[in-house]
Amino acid sequence: MQTDTLFNHETVQLDGEAFADCEFRGCRMVYKGGEVPVFTDCKFDACDWRFEDAAARALAHMKIVWGVGGKAPVQALIKEITGGGGR
Repeated sequence: MQTDTLFNHETVQLDGEAFADCEFRGCRMVYKGGEVPVFTDCKFDACDWRFEDAAARALAHMKIVWGVGGKAPVQALIKEITGGGGR
């Protein structure tokens, strides 16, 4: 676990990582679809979030689902992600 660390204009690999009380400034945050990262009390400033490999393929699949008329399940997922799912 990374604790109380300042990341400044770095590429940070996120899969399987845990961060506590860290600050990320102008970083490229890369998630490839492995074990989800954990962030506890972290701050982010002007970071670029990237999805590669399996994560990029999952997003491409959702785009296809949307394009062939599956807007409802994609919208439901977005609602769940943004906290509007009533949970």
